[in-house]
Amino acid sequence: MKFNKLPTLIIAFSCYGLTVLAQQKTAQVQTVITAEDNFNKLVAKKGIKDGFLAVADVEGIVFKPEAVNINEFYSKVDRQPGTLTWVPKYARISSAGDLAFTAGPYVYQNGKNDEDKVYGDYVSIWRTDADNKLKLLVDLGVQHPEPDHEATTDFKEPEAPKSTPSKDPFLGKGIIVNTDKTFNHTLDISALATYKEFFSSEGRFYFPGFQPIVGVDKTMKFLNNEGISITAETVNAGRSSSGDLAYSYGKARIKKGNIVSNYSYVRIWQPDANHRWNIVLEIFSAIENE
Repeated sequence: MKFNKLPTLIIAFSCYGLTVLAQQKTAQVQTVITAEDNFNKLVAKKGIKDGFLAVADVEGIVFKPEAVNINEFYSKVDRQPGTLTWVPKYARISSAGDLAFTAGPYVYQNGKNDEDKVYGDYVSIWRTDADNKLKLLVDLGVQHPEPDHEATTDFKEPEAPKSTPSKDPFLGKGIIVNTDKTFNHTLDISALATYKEFFSSEGRFYFPGFQPIVGVDKTMKFLNNEGISITAETVNAGRSSSGDLAYSYGKARIKKGNIVSNYSYVRIWQPDANHRWNIVLEIFSAIENE
C-alpha cells in the first residue's frame, strides 16, 4: 500500500519554519543605547577626533557640511578642541539587530563659560559589521537655542521577526531608494500633501534653528507657517535584513520666502501596520545659502 507523504512533508517544513523563527533572537534597543553611551565616553576620554575614528563604519559618513567619509575626514583633521556631550532620548533597532538609530540633545563647549556652549540635537545611525558589532554609519545634527525643557525619552523594542531575514541586500535597498524618490517627486507637487501621506503620526522633524518637532500635524503646521517649499534628490539608502527599519539620505533645496538654501537630508523609515514605509525621523543639515 502506498501512502501520500506530501501532507506530512508540508507539516514538517511548516514546523521547521516555525522553529527557525523561534530560534531567531529579537534584538533589544538597549544594544544601540549602550553603543551610543560608550561612544560618548570615548569622546570624553580620547577627544572628538579619536572617538569618531574608534566607532566609525568603513562606509560611515558625517556632514561637514556635505556627506564625507568619517574615517577620511577625521584622519585628516587636527585634534578638535572643546568638549562634546550628548544624551540619547529616541532610539529604535531592527529586530535583526543589524540597523539602529538614536537621537537626542547635544552640548558642545569650547570655553569655560556658559556663553561658550552650543546646543543642538544629533541623529546617529548604526550598522553591524562583519563581527556583528554596531558601527557608526551616519552622524549629523542641527544647532538651536538652549532648550527650555528636557526631551522626553522614547525607546521602543522591535517586534519579533515574522519571516527569515533577507539574504539579498540589493532588494531591500532598491525598495527604499524608490520610496525615497517617490517622496521627493511628490514634494514638487505639494509638500503638505506629501508629509500627510508619508510622515508617521509621531514622526520627528529636525530643522536648523528649531528644536525637534514631533508629530505630522505639527510638522505640517511648521512648514506652512514658515512658507517652506522643498525639492530633493536621493543619494543613497539602506535597509535592515529583517525589513523593519531603513534610512535614506540626499540633497535638498529649500525655499523660504525669497531665500533658497542648500541642505543635506537624512530620513529614517519604518513600515506601518499596512506594510507601507513611513518616515519616523527627518533631519535637514544646512550646506550654504545663495
